[in-house]
Amino acid sequence: MRSAIESDAATARQLPPPLVLLVEDDPGDALLVEELVADSALKMRLQWVRSMAEARAALALEVPDCVLLDLHLPDAQGLEAVSMIRSHAEQVAVVVLTGLAEEETGSAAVAAGAQDYLVKGRVEPELFGRAVRYAIQRKQGEQAAVALQASQMQAQENARLERGLLPRPLLNSAGVNVVARYRPGRAQALLGGDFYDIVQSADGTVHALIGDVSGHGPDEAALGVALRIAWRTLVLSGVTGAEQVGRLEEIMLAERVKPYVFATLTSLSVPAGAQHVRLIRAGHPGMLLRTAEGGVEWMEAAGGPALGVAPGVPLWPVEELPLPAGSALVLFTDGLFEGHIGKGRERLGEAGLLALARELGRLAPAAFVDTLIQRAEGLAEEQGGLADDVAVVHLHWHGDGEGPTRAVAEGRYKSSIGKSSIGEQCRG
Repeated sequence: MRSAIESDAATARQLPPPLVLLVEDDPGDALLVEELVADSALKMRLQWVRSMAEARAALALEVPDCVLLDLHLPDAQGLEAVSMIRSHAEQVAVVVLTGLAEEETGSAAVAAGAQDYLVKGRVEPELFGRAVRYAIQRKQGEQAAVALQASQMQAQENARLERGLLPRPLLNSAGVNVVARYRPGRAQALLGGDFYDIVQSADGTVHALIGDVSGHGPDEAALGVALRIAWRTLVLSGVTGAEQVGRLEEIMLAERVKPYVFATLTSLSVPAGAQHVRLIRAGHPGMLLRTAEGGVEWMEAAGGPALGVAPGVPLWPVEELPLPAGSALVLFTDGLFEGHIGKGRERLGEAGLLALARELGRLAPAAFVDTLIQRAEGLAEEQGGLADDVAVVHLHWHGDGEGPTRAVAEGRYKSSIGKSSIGEQCRG
């Protein structure tokens, strides 16, 4: 078996020799560098230019791996030369060439952004090759560290936005069990605008919301957070029905960054002890009704347009539908059923989702939700999985004891970008 050193050496031999741009106005010094390149163990391609103007032209044509930079050019002197090179090719390693009495200038150049410095007349071919190679590797390491930090900052910002999209249910009495899940789409670097919330008002009415802002990215996620918080505020203020949705549309129109962004949502309320649900739907898909006997039916109230599609037109009727004792409602975003099936263009669709749900009708709430998401993901696996985000909220009315209230208090927030089936879970 070859050693790691031999393997690295073989890999290095397969890579093209690095391109080194020499910026030096003195032909004698340029000749010395050419001899160092010829005698160095590191094979490299050398391009020689005599001024900063020529260097800018060369950088525009081809970006080198390293720049050997003299600090006494006709059109650039000292640290200004380093700044000019970095401004034109930030990703390029820079090694400064200094005179015998200018080592302090070389150190200052490194502090200003160069990767190393070499003193003319004191450089052997082996040291020269090693300095160039290390400078290139050091620059690559710096760029990787910057990219990692940017990625970590984006992940932290996504987590903050996600916490705003996926809150803890605000329940203050027993009788309803909540299971909620959020699963990011396969483009996990971009946070989506799926959001949900559950609030119980002082009179015991349970209010629930699920929605989806069109598009992906921080602007869409921030808009989803704004709508979710506004909805909770309106509920706690006693504003419901068409007036509630109209206020949410006003907020969306004021907050959206792009004029074509819209949002779909379903808002519902179930009074304490009631066997009916009041629904208002704005461009959002229907929901699943799970019966106490294990059946699953599709429930879809009359609805109006998505928020932002027809601004200022109150087209959202409130419909009251029966909610049998012991039943459950399952709300979700369209990412759950818009995945493709197999290798073709056919999608799961609402009918396919209903068929899957009926196969799982006897499962407990958490198992039902998790298995439903997993089955939809499995059907789309041949095309890379579900492309869009998925949010699912399962509400089960049972009316026994204090179990749900205790579970809400002990529920753990488990949502995090990049996990497969996650969210906030409150089990009765």
